[in-house]
Amino acid sequence: MNINKYFIMLFCMLFGFIAYGQNNKYQLSSHILDISKGSPASNVKVDLERLMPNKEWMTIASERTDNNGRIGNFLVVGKGDNKGIYKLKFYTENYFISQKLETFYPFIEVIFEIKDDKHYHVPITVSPFGYSTYRGS
Repeated sequence: MNINKYFIMLFCMLFGFIAYGQNNKYQLSSHILDISKGSPASNVKVDLERLMPNKEWMTIASERTDNNGRIGNFLVVGKGDNKGIYKLKFYTENYFISQKLETFYPFIEVIFEIKDDKHYHVPITVSPFGYSTYRGS
């Protein structure tokens, strides 16, 4: 083989390692379903907060739901211990205003505890005057 073939092989191997290393896995996901319309709630801001040892909440991430009402990239796996008490804060008021609806809830807070290394899915269903949540899969 000539030097160009070695260079190409080396380049491909390095690119493969870099691409493989960028595939993060996440421990926490969520989604919002607007049950008044029967469709996902897109572009809703959601903050992830963690209860700190001093009993104060600290925002550790802020995302927006995609077109399917989903957020799948909270809490990277392998970057420390994710066990603890968390709060997802769903900012629903602007979503309902964009739908030209009044709402009773300007935001919804869901508090839960991660006790192990399993994946946690915390969805909510919303309407202008009610909501529900559960631990999904």
